[in-house]
Amino acid sequence: MPNRYLRKMDLKREIHKVSGFSNLDLLARQVVEGYISGMHKSPFHGFSAEFAEHKIYNAGESTKHIDWKLYAKTDKLYTRRYEEETNLRCHFIIDNSASMHYPRVEKFRIDALNKIGFSALAAASIMQILKRQRDAMGLSIYSDEFEFYAPEKGSERHYFMLLNALEQMLAKPAKKKATDTYTYLHQIAEKLKRRSLVLLFTDMFQADAEESELFEALRHLKYNRHEVVLFHVLDGEKELNFDFDNSPRRFTDVETGAEVDLYSENIQDNYKTAVEQYVNDLKMECAKYKISYVQADINKNFDNILTAYMLERQKLV
Repeated sequence: MPNRYLRKMDLKREIHKVSGFSNLDLLARQVVEGYISGMHKSPFHGFSAEFAEHKIYNAGESTKHIDWKLYAKTDKLYTRRYEEETNLRCHFIIDNSASMHYPRVEKFRIDALNKIGFSALAAASIMQILKRQRDAMGLSIYSDEFEFYAPEKGSERHYFMLLNALEQMLAKPAKKKATDTYTYLHQIAEKLKRRSLVLLFTDMFQADAEESELFEALRHLKYNRHEVVLFHVLDGEKELNFDFDNSPRRFTDVETGAEVDLYSENIQDNYKTAVEQYVNDLKMECAKYKISYVQADINKNFDNILTAYMLERQKLV
């Protein structure tokens, strides 16, 4: 049996030993296949070994690669972009601070995810597409320290190494770790020398960072014409709507340990108003710096995540 095959099997065995998402690759494939099967009229319909994706036909281009079958179904012109034409580099950045481990879950399941589990599976799903299209991918994980970094590569071994890093991240118990997003975004920006698609998964809870410092770091990522997508990961039911029953509760800041006792209904309206204003401000700042803002609600499916990736991909290939 070839040594290369044995090394690949050994790596897969190591991945499956990790607790948490013990088969992240399988779950990611299920997410992607479910997404693709529902895209009957999509310009991205039809992943296969023949070509990487469809692209909207622009007047004046060669008609050689127009997909006439898709035209018959959609009445729109799309051309096939083949594997060898794509050269995408994608770097994932995941915030692993304590607030990302909300809500507490006993076991990671696809139908019961906290914010860090949702982020890991969303990233793994996009990695699955990148692997199919033979594109290069890299990964950074940070909290109050730079926990993991791997540059962009396109090999299958590298893909499984990144999955392993995600699974190890999920297997570790949550700690009271603050977020130092802007510091590590600057460091990552220095490492990315070639134009890439940068996907940041964070809940945007910063204990000490000023908003101006955070967006200065995000603007740094725009250097060298990187396309940046901010996936704002949150629990819409609790963190946007503050939907708790009206019994006395003690709310604890998972990063600082600060506590407050209150009835949720007493502050729900003011809370929702404040959060809505905060989200709108985030969107405005992202628009100012030409950063794509995508709200990633852990109570919903991954369709908007994958669609955002597809749209941003077209800007680079």
